Amino acid sequence: MRAWRAVGSMARVGAATAIMANVARAARRAPPITAAPAPQRLTVVVPARDEATRVEPLLRAVVGAPAVEEVVVVDDESSDATAAVAAAAGARVVTGRPVPPGWAGKAWALQQGLDAVDSPWVVFLDADTRPSPALPAALVARAVGHGLDLLTVGGRFECPTTGLRWLHPALLTTLVYRAAPPGAAAPGPVHRRVGNGQCMAVRRDVLVAAGGFGAVAHHTVEDVALVRTMATAGFAVATLDAGDLLTVRMYETAPEAWRGWGRSLPLPGVDGRARRACGLVVVALAQAAPLWRTVARRADVLDVALLAIRAGTLVGTARAYTRRGPAYWLSPAADVVAVAALVRSSLGRPRAWRGRVSRASLRASEPTGG
Repeated sequence: MRAWRAVGSMARVGAATAIMANVARAARRAPPITAAPAPQRLTVVVPARDEATRVEPLLRAVVGAPAVEEVVVVDDESSDATAAVAAAAGARVVTGRPVPPGWAGKAWALQQGLDAVDSPWVVFLDADTRPSPALPAALVARAVGHGLDLLTVGGRFECPTTGLRWLHPALLTTLVYRAAPPGAAAPGPVHRRVGNGQCMAVRRDVLVAAGGFGAVAHHTVEDVALVRTMATAGFAVATLDAGDLLTVRMYETAPEAWRGWGRSLPLPGVDGRARRACGLVVVALAQAAPLWRTVARRADVLDVALLAIRAGTLVGTARAYTRRGPAYWLSPAADVVAVAALVRSSLGRPRAWRGRVSRASLRASEPTGG
């Protein structure tokens, strides 16, 4: 029994050390993206599959926005009126072709958008984003000014329901504990970097020369895969904060977030099984366990320290939300639920997303090492 307790204590100390090192990266941050004129031409590309009810606010913001030559919507075999809504809003609609073997759906839609434009810079935006009209130009201005080839940014989350405002921050913390936040001056090793595919600005000729999205064709977490692939190849890549210019409404309810975001947060395909398992252990011991050990009256000094860190991350991520209220500040109570979402996704089989199941692509991309 003593031996098992010693092993458990060592595991908790290791998890605490890991998250402390990671959270410390947030101490030094690059300045957030702010409005600025774009020095080069740009095109906005929106991959959209069954987004008729969500894409119009985005298009209203970017069609005719400063420096935006054109907005292209890739209608990815939608079964609704996505194409008609996009055309009515002033976008050029590219009719998506069937997904070829070896490609995941979104990566294929992004590639078709890349092929359809010729501007020096391409800004990719998801249909659930709500950008300021100044955002596309500001992204290109920052990228050109800092010599970046690929820039992804994080915005502010809009969580319309109380349950979502309770669960979403706990899900976000599982990522904060495993990867550097947007804008971290020291993002860490390449294999720990993440990106946000909801909003990316890329130098088109560089991405084309690197093989376009073909290099990450089989990935369902194509944004993180692209960041790591391009950084490994020596290109200048950064993930920054654009909360002043970008809002994202990903989900409407807590169950939607648990199923949807919980599926991608374990980073399937880009992280090997061993690394994902280690990540699960870290968030289970360092994020989920301390509060419940305290409730069970088993807390020790390490639990107190971890609870203090959790409170600090809660303060630190507050700016990432448009609305908070009591539900946000009580979100540490949802940590066990958030970790359960990661466990479910890591242990389960690939699930359908917008009518597609990418079993073959995930098998092709699944590394076995750490």
